[in-house]
Amino acid sequence: MSKFSGYNFANQRALIRVDFNVPLDKQTLEIKDDTRMKAAIPTIKKILNDGGSVILMSHLGRPKEGPEDKYSLKHLVARLNQLLGFSNAPSGDGGAQFADDCIGEDAKQKAAALKPGDVLLLENLRFYKEEEKGDEAFAEKLSKLGDVYVNDAFGTAHRAHASTAVIAKFFPKEKRMFGLLMEGEVASAEKVLHNSEKPFVAIIGGAKVSDKILILENLLEKATGIIIGGGMAYTFFKAAGGKIGASLCEGDRLDTAKEIMKKAAEKNVCIHLPGDSIIADKFASDADISSSLSTEIPDGWMGLDIGTMACDMFTKVILNAKTILWNGPMGVFEMECFQHGTKTIAEAVAEATQNGAFSLVGGGDSVAAVNQFGFADKVSYVSTGGGAMLEFFEGKTLPGIAAINE
Repeated sequence: MSKFSGYNFANQRALIRVDFNVPLDKQTLEIKDDTRMKAAIPTIKKILNDGGSVILMSHLGRPKEGPEDKYSLKHLVARLNQLLGFSNAPSGDGGAQFADDCIGEDAKQKAAALKPGDVLLLENLRFYKEEEKGDEAFAEKLSKLGDVYVNDAFGTAHRAHASTAVIAKFFPKEKRMFGLLMEGEVASAEKVLHNSEKPFVAIIGGAKVSDKILILENLLEKATGIIIGGGMAYTFFKAAGGKIGASLCEGDRLDTAKEIMKKAAEKNVCIHLPGDSIIADKFASDADISSSLSTEIPDGWMGLDIGTMACDMFTKVILNAKTILWNGPMGVFEMECFQHGTKTIAEAVAEATQNGAFSLVGGGDSVAAVNQFGFADKVSYVSTGGGAMLEFFEGKTLPGIAAINE
């Protein structure tokens, strides 16, 4: 049993770092996607069911100079009440309470008065510059609000901020822990990176090689095969002497691409590049569209999705895998005419999972794709942390994880 599941929160005030950094409509300030809020609910409910109370702290957006209404967490209270099954009662009358600051008198008084079953949401942590600076005095003030510290914000685990990495030191080891979401994220990532059943296939997509160099280099030590798609594939084709037309290419990364191919050959890791591409004469949904071998794209045309041959080959590789990591789309899936490749990958990963493979999907665009195509519940795990997951697979130590484990 995990530390969190085995802990009895009765009569304890649990201070939980959640990731409620959800997108809001610019005009109405209504929540456009509450996935991150939903992900924290099981952790909150376990504490409440034990007879504990909950103090939630999060950031929202990137406020520059102190408090701004559009970044206030007060806009989340009504939805939080719905997700927790509370009535839409006014604050303090059966619903989640809101403190208009995270360390001020209002927060202190409301936190101190919490009774078992109560929930308090603090105002945006980033209204204080001390949060992002990892300020100790600020972290200590936050810590005094609760009896137990729970980090359930994997999406911010790679940041050495006050509420994610510094605050833990103010709680004894037995009173600091991961929540259920964070436990699931860490266990899934470690399973893929350190305990993967072979064949282990990593699917890496997206626009730029430069964004994925470190993850590719680290995966060369772990994976049996790496599928490379998206805009970054054309830098590899160009490095090998192919004609890529007007496709995306990082000219300053050609040597990097050659080096990755060389290392892969030395380590017997098979790099799979898309043999053919769906090409267009401009970056637009109303472009003229054709197909071409990926090394023979005509001048003025650009590859915006993987082609039929690539779809077939990548599907075979994925269906043969026992462990799958997917980070990054195969093309411009936001445009319907260039989404077939990414959708095919999603289908293949879902089928492989059904056949017994363990699949982890992470990174904003890949997660958006599996959600859009309806495969989120057909893969083993969908990570909530884009940057955090990327850094984990680059082999970096994440401050938010280290702080709990120290």
